[in-house]
Amino acid sequence: MSHSSAHQDWKQQQRIRLRQLRRQITEAQRSRWSASITNALTQGFPMLARQRIGFYWPHKGEYDPLPAMYFFRIQGAQLALPEVVAKCQPLRFIEWWPGAPMKKDAYGIPVPDNTDEIAINAVIIPILGFDGQGYRLGYGSGYFDRTLAAMNPRPLSIGVAFEILRLPTIHPQQYDIAMDYVVTEQSIFYRADHGLQPLSITDCALRNAAR
Repeated sequence: MSHSSAHQDWKQQQRIRLRQLRRQITEAQRSRWSASITNALTQGFPMLARQRIGFYWPHKGEYDPLPAMYFFRIQGAQLALPEVVAKCQPLRFIEWWPGAPMKKDAYGIPVPDNTDEIAINAVIIPILGFDGQGYRLGYGSGYFDRTLAAMNPRPLSIGVAFEILRLPTIHPQQYDIAMDYVVTEQSIFYRADHGLQPLSITDCALRNAAR
């Protein structure tokens, strides 16, 4: 077996394991952890209220970003959800608001139905697994990595996940793109030269005040 093939097999095994782990989270845990992440996002990144934010519709046990997105929208943010244009192509982000017309995409995930495309400058990204360097393990399609690589300037990337999904490493490849921040129920982490570093909510807000 080639190194590339072995690496793909390892990733697939991790995806199966992490999905199972995420399914085992109790409703009480999920509610408590989600509230902590929502608080970290809304209080640690107040500048998002002035941004055009791409986010995701929660799917199969992911952290639900909608409460944080409602908060930022009330503050003045413009929101957009990703849409698959074609296989192996970057995503495009199209405007969403509460009550926007919706349809299901090829994966069964709700997306806005024929709303305007938005040039986002920040994006909240779901994480199936992540490592101490800020690299994420997604579902294997590579859409978010392709999208971030194609965007210039690149938007601020904030990955969100539950702490139990942390891995020692995802063995990143040249096409993997590390998150600027990872937010879990334990802390906000920012990516420094020597890996993810915890940051208090207050310090994170101050660090991003000029954005």
